[in-house]
Amino acid sequence: MIHYRIEVADAAAHQFKVTLTVADPAPEQQLSLPVWIPGSYMVREFSRHLSCIEARQGTQARALVQLAKDRWSVATSGRGALVVSYLVYAFDASVRTAWLGDERGFFNTTSLCLAAEGRTAEAHRIELKLPAGWDAATGMTRIDADAKAPKPAKGAKARPARTQVFESADYDELADHPFELGLFWRGEFTAGGAVHEFVVSGAWPQFDGARLLADTKRICDEEIRFWHGSDKPPFARYVFMLHATEDGYGGLEHRASTALIATRKDLPRLGVAGTSDGYVTLLGLISHEYFHTWSVKRLKPAEFLPYDYTQENYTELLWFFEGFTSYYDDLFLLRCGLIDPARYLKLIGRAMNGVRQSPGQHVQSVAEASFDAWVKYYRSDENTPNATVSYYTKGSLVALRLDLALRAGGKATLDDVMRALWRDAPGGALTEALILKTVARLGGKAIAAELREWVHQRGELDVLAALARVGVEPESETLNLATELGLRLSEGPISGIQVKAVLAGGVGASAGLSAGDEILAVDGWRVRRLDDALSWIRTGAGFELLVVRQQRVRTLRVPDRLGERRSEAASRTLKLGASPNAATLGRRNGWLGK
Repeated sequence: MIHYRIEVADAAAHQFKVTLTVADPAPEQQLSLPVWIPGSYMVREFSRHLSCIEARQGTQARALVQLAKDRWSVATSGRGALVVSYLVYAFDASVRTAWLGDERGFFNTTSLCLAAEGRTAEAHRIELKLPAGWDAATGMTRIDADAKAPKPAKGAKARPARTQVFESADYDELADHPFELGLFWRGEFTAGGAVHEFVVSGAWPQFDGARLLADTKRICDEEIRFWHGSDKPPFARYVFMLHATEDGYGGLEHRASTALIATRKDLPRLGVAGTSDGYVTLLGLISHEYFHTWSVKRLKPAEFLPYDYTQENYTELLWFFEGFTSYYDDLFLLRCGLIDPARYLKLIGRAMNGVRQSPGQHVQSVAEASFDAWVKYYRSDENTPNATVSYYTKGSLVALRLDLALRAGGKATLDDVMRALWRDAPGGALTEALILKTVARLGGKAIAAELREWVHQRGELDVLAALARVGVEPESETLNLATELGLRLSEGPISGIQVKAVLAGGVGASAGLSAGDEILAVDGWRVRRLDDALSWIRTGAGFELLVVRQQRVRTLRVPDRLGERRSEAASRTLKLGASPNAATLGRRNGWLGK
């Protein structure tokens, strides 16, 4: 068995200490650390945070030879256990790596646990040594004696064990279980016969945990029914790990857990009725990551079987695994009654606007964007909106378009396609050919041909015509000035108006604006927020911008007829049609789950 002891070396210095023990090592035992974590498609060089690495057998020190940025070799002698110790710096509060402070710890094993080459198929064990009062949450199986201890009586305070031991079947399973450490709120519910645990760290005292549990259970019940009907899900226990922060958002899926980040103000609060937009966003995140339990953790691109942790794993299918998941995340909120149709359509409208206002959709298809995720989506900069398209957002519109096309054909729905892929994918390995074959079998060859075109063609995807056939109409929405100009800004009373991106083909680009510019004034008037200028600029008339670029002040001219460009950049919301006919109403009710 491969054994890791993980302990806090210095919380103030954000350092874990890891001790790896390899019984019966190879004469030249190689060790390596992943360079990426599945679900986050970017090489992150986790090994840069390792230091003070040393090895011994018994009382004898063994020389470590570094072979590459992420790989070491140790010459061993005899059959005595090889013990390797090292420190890991943990100061990344995201869901992808590791964090350690005086009140909280978090880690993905891909950031801490060296793999013993040639031994990754064996069982792996983690012995976790915790500071006093701290507890641990993870989806990995706990095996120490305290794991089976009875729960404390109601109202009694549990005393977590200082040492907790966990075990996985192999390194792949080890790599798929993050750990939340420290003091946190904990609750649980049962869905589909499986225990679901929810832990929350960093929440305000008025956080309404009971509501979060109840709403999450509704999502889980709905998604388990979707995939399995009345059967049980492919896990006995699932853990949600949510860290509440002042400002943050994100999630990363795992086979029996997910790590989440949300802002504290978006959590439900005791005594506060209603559902804020922020809370809907959080519920959508929960729905999204939970859906990944099936789509990308068990069904996955054939190129990911098995994962290669040493380099990029390329696939053109992220439009399916992330895009289709992005379609279903909010749809499940509607289906389980957490939002109404009007709010759901607003969310679709937001996705449509996001794609329409991204010139990169004319540069890359969603298949190309998927393949390039390693160097474009996950390495975004000021030119990203012009160079690529989000396979999350446009992929969700592809899913919407496909679902409506299947429903219009009357033979199947996207639900049927997803469940057929779950049944038929050999070993969970999914290819574009299998997706297209399944769509053709259930909905017809013409729809499969359209899907291939939507995935591989660059340019705008027409969704409005399909929505009109289910009685959903577009409605123009007032644009802010930044959107009219084709700019993405950050605005603040101290930082001023900073241009973050200039969209290709927009008015701002034709005026000569550049990312990094600071806008000081419009037509001679100082502005703190760009929309303030709407009080004095005339519709259709040009105006001057006073900007600072690299410490020099410049005057730029926005051309006349700005108002005529509004229809090109127009933001749209969606609404239910006033009086659909019986056929339209039936299709719409079927789609919206009524």
